[in-house]
Amino acid sequence: MSLITVGTMAFDAIETPFGKTDKIVGGSATYVAYAASNFLKPVQQISIVGFDFPKEEMDEMRSRGIELDGVEIVPDKKSFFWAGRYHEDMNTRDTLITDLNVLADFNPKVPDSYQGAEFLMLGNLMPSIQMSVINQMKTRPKLIVMDTMNFWMESAMGDLEKLLKQVDMLLVNDAEARQLSGQFSLVKAARTILAMGPKYLIIKKGEHGALLFHGDDVFYAPALPLEDVFDPTGAGDTFAGGFMGHLAKTGDISFENMKRGIIVGSAMASFCVEKFGPTRLKEVNTDDINRRIDQFRQLVSFDIELV
Repeated sequence: MSLITVGTMAFDAIETPFGKTDKIVGGSATYVAYAASNFLKPVQQISIVGFDFPKEEMDEMRSRGIELDGVEIVPDKKSFFWAGRYHEDMNTRDTLITDLNVLADFNPKVPDSYQGAEFLMLGNLMPSIQMSVINQMKTRPKLIVMDTMNFWMESAMGDLEKLLKQVDMLLVNDAEARQLSGQFSLVKAARTILAMGPKYLIIKKGEHGALLFHGDDVFYAPALPLEDVFDPTGAGDTFAGGFMGHLAKTGDISFENMKRGIIVGSAMASFCVEKFGPTRLKEVNTDDINRRIDQFRQLVSFDIELV
């Protein structure tokens, strides 16, 4: 099984109540790939970077089974750059700088070597760009999952609605689900969004876990209570990488296995927030992941006698 991930490879400058970093590697596809590569190889990356993106970072990714044939390197432009400051609650943030740089010219190409991939993860990008990747696939993947955000709901809703009819699953946070559906209740929001096209919906609720919807079935996974949360940047993308990595490793896209995938994704996201950027993701090994998944299992496991 193989997984294509499409998204940004970038630089971030992050400030939280616990510290600050002036420039660190980030981007949605970077987090997805680092998380997913713990579960399967290859992870096939499609992105764009400038001349300033570190060669050492790309070598690190290759060493983990991440293929970069689909990453365009623009020799005369800088990589995408984002700077943000998180509030005390770590759930809200202010964007300070957004320099699109090479991302303004991103026109992804699916290499021939990527054709036949069974799983496709479309990171948060302009809906027309996400659609162009689907259209380039000669054989439809077994599962197409997409992320999106409020900006595209406000500026490209027509393209977004067309795209939702072409994907199998949508990942959004709770605020985005409410905005997309016009419903405050997340259950009603899910019903509205599923009627727009996707068969499955995951609503991420940050430190409050995640919800999985399919038809009348609903599954909730909590987030692991952590003593230290240094940087939530990329946690949602890391969740997606763990989730997709598990599904691609097992080749099983049943609702029951997706429930297990949400736990795996939540476990990977819990590592991500422990240090700035993808630093922590580069440190964890299989034993660490298994211990963290077991913590989730114990968190939600209980016996009760029915009355």
